[in-house]
Amino acid sequence: MELKGKNAIITGAARGIGRGIALELAAAGVNLALVDLGSPADPALTYNLSAQTELNRTVEEVKKLGVKAIPILADVTRFADLERMASEVVAKLGAIDILVNNAGIIAVGPVAALAEEAWDRVMAVNAKGAFLCSKACIPHMTRRSEGAIVNIASVAGKTGHGGLSAYCASKFAIIGFTQSLAEELGPANIRVNAVCPGYLRTAMWSDVLGPVIAVQYGMNREAAFDEFIAHTTFLKREQTPVDIGAAVVFLCRADNITGETINVAGGGELH
Repeated sequence: MELKGKNAIITGAARGIGRGIALELAAAGVNLALVDLGSPADPALTYNLSAQTELNRTVEEVKKLGVKAIPILADVTRFADLERMASEVVAKLGAIDILVNNAGIIAVGPVAALAEEAWDRVMAVNAKGAFLCSKACIPHMTRRSEGAIVNIASVAGKTGHGGLSAYCASKFAIIGFTQSLAEELGPANIRVNAVCPGYLRTAMWSDVLGPVIAVQYGMNREAAFDEFIAHTTFLKREQTPVDIGAAVVFLCRADNITGETINVAGGGELH
């Protein structure tokens, strides 16, 4: 699919992986609707989400690459928000050609101690959010007889880990959802694939996973991250939001790939 002039929605777009995807798609000539909650505080989580100022900053960065970009505040767990999102994109950009379901959160802790509220919130954002975003956009996308949906899963959706039950379960769900949706939308020439990011210095790492690994390694979190990467990846280097964005661009262009999941983990995950 030729990407120049196409229109894409990216959820969780304010910072981190979402920002990296936005910059890579914009570099390929794609107009963007950048979607985020815009509310940092979440009582179910132990870290802050992105603020509206971060979303606006990413929109301005994208515009400097010569494409159209609009910010949209929406909660991916609320279908009414997402119907409004889809309608606004069509009204302002003309169509929806690409949907990137990137919005995601994390909660850690052993199952016996994990709050039910935390489990529900992780599943609602990570798994239900991708379902609701797709549900809202599919009627608009099928009119085009061409398109791509890319779901951002995780290497935690390939191999489960203790202390990450909710996050792993949500990402395993995304991979199954990707395969199911690919079969459903194949006749409409809409391809559905997933990307599994590996290990990045995003808020999830710095604010949630980093302190845990630092204790395990007996060093500060930056040094612990470097040590973790050295021991868990073949290429001995961390992944970046740009790496994930490059994989998304590839999948948006790849006309005959659907129902697949690509690891971007430097060899840290093989299946």
